[in-house]
Amino acid sequence: MLPLEGVRIIAVEVYGAGPFGTTHLADLGAEVIKIEQREAGGDTSRGVGPHQLAGRDGHFYQSFNRNKKSLTVDLKDPRGREIFLKLVATADGLMGNLRGDQPEKLRITYKDLCEANPRIVCAHLSAYGRDGERKHWPGYDYLMQAEAGFLSVTGEPEGPPSRMGLSVVDYSTGTTCAMALLAGILEARRTGHGRDIDVSLYDTAMHYLSYPAAWYLNEGDVMGRTPRSAHPYIAPSQLVRTRDGWIFIMAQTQRFWELLSGKVGRPELCSDARFCDMAARGRHKAELSAVMDEIFSGRSTDEWMAELGGTIPCGPVYDIGQALENPYFLNRAGVQVFDHPDRPGFKLVASPIRLGEPLPARPAPALGQHTAALLVELGYGPGEIAELEREGVI
Repeated sequence: MLPLEGVRIIAVEVYGAGPFGTTHLADLGAEVIKIEQREAGGDTSRGVGPHQLAGRDGHFYQSFNRNKKSLTVDLKDPRGREIFLKLVATADGLMGNLRGDQPEKLRITYKDLCEANPRIVCAHLSAYGRDGERKHWPGYDYLMQAEAGFLSVTGEPEGPPSRMGLSVVDYSTGTTCAMALLAGILEARRTGHGRDIDVSLYDTAMHYLSYPAAWYLNEGDVMGRTPRSAHPYIAPSQLVRTRDGWIFIMAQTQRFWELLSGKVGRPELCSDARFCDMAARGRHKAELSAVMDEIFSGRSTDEWMAELGGTIPCGPVYDIGQALENPYFLNRAGVQVFDHPDRPGFKLVASPIRLGEPLPARPAPALGQHTAALLVELGYGPGEIAELEREGVI
């Protein structure tokens, strides 16, 4: 059995952050049922390009929705609401990622659902939370990176502020919300009572400021951008030029610095007054960077990795293609392969969670793929299902 087998989650989700979080749950065996509206074309991520399978079933959508089910139902129709409440009665949790004012309007909060199921846990992921002056604001990852200060510490000091290349706030918020939902389910199983749980992109982005926040809040120290994506205080912990590209070196301790100096054939650097200890290297980072470039430009990145890997913390700087073709990644079964009806051998990055046994590998569901089967489970007969479909309820 997988760890979450037997757990049923209703997902009122769209696009990225929420689906990323519930994919963790689906990968671990939870039954995740996406609530979609047929007239609207379902989850908007189905149509996100540039690469599409048949219809509106794109690679983007597959990346965030594998191993899930799809139920099409109109939550604003009284008959659709009835179906939804019957499903709620069978579920452990609900996770949504709508604008902060929407859960109350759609009546998917705990107070709206507890009569149908007092144990239901409702996890709400939104841009700015469900209270306060911004609860009705739309919001996206890049906006949070900007307002939370991420852009001010990313990129070269002389360049413009830069965002991180991936949607890290979406992913981290989705993961945080999934964790919070599981915590709520554990509590509900102990007490018999569910609750609402709120997680926002904004709060998660601010939480990720971590120790730089402590530096500012207690000492007024504002961390900024550093050359070569370097650590603000530890050196050398930065990008270094090689003959054919870049390598990231992280000599985070004095011992690693001594080992590095020996490995590159420059043991005398350890006795150089500019570089002899952590404090001195921090004061002379520009000079140290020039020395490192001189040394490392004599060999390729691969040659340096062969020399230093496993002894000195270091890593090659790859593009996405190189990262995905990395033999180490492939040897770790980092690619999951499954057969999609329109694309046999479709590939995605596998879950980072390793259980010592294969995780499920099913394509993301077609729109409404599981509607009929779920309605039969909830007690609807073929005639009722046909009528509901004919009248646009499902």
